Amino acid sequence: MSQEVRGVISRSKGAPVEVTTIVVPDPGPGEAIVRIQSCGVCHTDLHYREGGINDDYPFLLGHEAAGIVEQVGEGVTDVAPGDFVVLNWRAVCGVCRACRRGRPWYCFNTHNATQRMTLTDGTELAPALGIGAFAEKTLVHAGQCTKVDPAARPAAVGLLGCGIMAGLGAAMNTGNVTRGDSVAVIGCGGVGDAAVAGAALAGATTIVAVDTDSRKLDWARTFGATHTVNASETDPVEAIRAATGGFGADVVIDAVGRPETWKQAFYARDLAGTVVLVGVPTPQMQIEVPLLDVFGRGGALKSSWYGDCLPSRDFPMLTELYLQGRLDLDAFVTEEITLDQVENAFDRMHGGDVLRSVVVF
Repeated sequence: MSQEVRGVISRSKGAPVEVTTIVVPDPGPGEAIVRIQSCGVCHTDLHYREGGINDDYPFLLGHEAAGIVEQVGEGVTDVAPGDFVVLNWRAVCGVCRACRRGRPWYCFNTHNATQRMTLTDGTELAPALGIGAFAEKTLVHAGQCTKVDPAARPAAVGLLGCGIMAGLGAAMNTGNVTRGDSVAVIGCGGVGDAAVAGAALAGATTIVAVDTDSRKLDWARTFGATHTVNASETDPVEAIRAATGGFGADVVIDAVGRPETWKQAFYARDLAGTVVLVGVPTPQMQIEVPLLDVFGRGGALKSSWYGDCLPSRDFPMLTELYLQGRLDLDAFVTEEITLDQVENAFDRMHGGDVLRSVVVF
């Protein structure tokens, strides 16, 4: 039988979100119902509300979540009712060309639930990133559920479901930061600070955090930044070079995703260094760089999709590091809120007042 639960939806572009009743169907083959315990308020949810993803309204927002599996459909064997899981939006298919080549973190055919949740009048909802976790319960593909140690605090490890994994992975997976490397991170919100933390975990000895907000630079220091640069006062390229012996950083991570920050990253890296773009640009943005500079500086120019993570590999490992006290996921949780405070959380996010607001059920 279907269930009625409360959830946060966006009905039209730019309109305030609302809490309403949604209908969750029984799980079909390969699907699971998860009782949500926590869900972070991510910039991507705001992009959905503002029409920056598509116009498939109404949206059921929320995707950065942890919870308990309540029901599973036919053929589901990897998770069972009672499992504590972190949800992911890249459930690998196992059969596409990337998966067949042994690179499932690039899976080009990721799974979502086949059925749609609805409003009580039958209107179908589009779940954000195929999850829709600003709700007491949600329906997902079972492959979107990754079991982790149930000793972990849901509000903290749930953040691995999106932004924190994106930042950690940009450093550890895409950037391949290793012992003794120098790293610069441009943009020190939640994703950027996670990249700082990832660089520190990987053994980087010099970590330069760049932002225009002194509050965010203070946060970056708590995650392992050894140097900070206020880009509203100082040329970040020159400052990064000064902090790295005049050469530039081995890896520069752009967690903003604008043409000007990407070019700063490009010129702030050492010869043969790596640029990692993890901030998401808008469709109209373009860059213009002399091709000779691209050739002459060597190295690699990369984009990081979801931190190039493999949830089944990375989520349990990072949860264990959290439980060991080696990865402070709690520090990313600025405040815990209720469902009816999501709209206010968007305002606080826009003002740069929080790393993460987390809805807790």
